[in-house]
Amino acid sequence: MSMLDWNDYRSQLMAGIGELQQLSPDTVAGYLTASGAGSKTAHLDSKTRELISLAVAVTTRCDGCIAVHAQQAVAHGASREQIAEALGVAVAMNAGAALVYSARALEAVDLVKG
Repeated sequence: MSMLDWNDYRSQLMAGIGELQQLSPDTVAGYLTASGAGSKTAHLDSKTRELISLAVAVTTRCDGCIAVHAQQAVAHGASREQIAEALGVAVAMNAGAALVYSARALEAVDLVKG
């Protein structure tokens, strides 16, 4: 069972980004510059960068990012098991962030109470 046709979604997304590029070329060019900057140092291989990108896509809840980086992770040789491990890190980070922000929320409550 598939919740979404990710290939179709990715194609539609890229068409929409192409339209945005025509309307605001510098916006897309700036994104492409930032997106490609990490690969120029070559400290991480492409598969590792895509695994990180996919994990971050999950934590930011970006379906478009998931569509693109899932495809790229597989294209760069990431196994299903490696992807699952990267996603496990995303889950842990989201839980960790909620834990940290829960402590901040309690601090805010304490300050309100005086």
